[in-house]
Amino acid sequence: MTSTRERQRAAARARLEKEMAERAAKARKRRQTTAIVSAGAALVLVVAGTVWLAVSLGGDDDKSNTAAPAAGAAECAYNALPTEQRPPQIKDVGLPGNQQSAKGVQTMTIDTNLGPITAKVDRSLVPCTAGSFTHLAEKNFFDNTKCHRLVTEGIKVLQCGDPSATGNGWRDTDGQGGPSYRMAEENLPTDKRPPYPEGVIAMAKSQDPGSTGSQFFIVFGDSPLDPAYTVLGTITGGMDLVKDVAKAGDDGAFAQQAGGGHPKKEVIIKDLTMSNPQG
Repeated sequence: MTSTRERQRAAARARLEKEMAERAAKARKRRQTTAIVSAGAALVLVVAGTVWLAVSLGGDDDKSNTAAPAAGAAECAYNALPTEQRPPQIKDVGLPGNQQSAKGVQTMTIDTNLGPITAKVDRSLVPCTAGSFTHLAEKNFFDNTKCHRLVTEGIKVLQCGDPSATGNGWRDTDGQGGPSYRMAEENLPTDKRPPYPEGVIAMAKSQDPGSTGSQFFIVFGDSPLDPAYTVLGTITGGMDLVKDVAKAGDDGAFAQQAGGGHPKKEVIIKDLTMSNPQG
């Protein structure tokens, strides 16, 4: 028979083994809990990192695409022509900045072989067109170009601004040139009668909307044009020069198309500048 002392020792061993087993189970549980929490923390960090990545990468793009113009500025779209759609008459001098000032008045000075022609341009009315003209002037885009079209019947305009109309004589392509981009029309005189009175300087375009480029026309007599052309500004000096050119007449080269022809009295733009906005 087993002695009392042996039974007591066996019971003590059993209690000790039970306690050790319970401690081991508790330790395993703590390790599992720690592992789960750690994994959860890692998941949170990964998710947080993904959110940060989306905000830092995607958010910047959103900000650049939707940022509102600064105070006193306008957001302008200068749409580049696809390279394959650019004829040789296109002169690429890059794009103006998308944000343009909508404050102040600029003086446009057209220095010609006949003398200076000046105009007042209000940027609050034509921020994008004025911005384009300023950009082109700074790139010497208009220098040594000729006013290629004169119309003395009906609309009474002298048209200039084709960078390819240069050199001696005339070409069949005169009037087809411009910058490497187009823009939307601004400041349309839909409420004016006549829409284009004498002394206005306005932008030429095709029949399509958003086709304004660099070509412009000076109105030397009230013109019943449709109000589809951007009014850029008002002539402040040199109108007598334009009227002298009109008196000399045109050669009728465009009579069967848009009307008028090349001016018989040649007008060469030696330089065109835009002053800094004032006011």
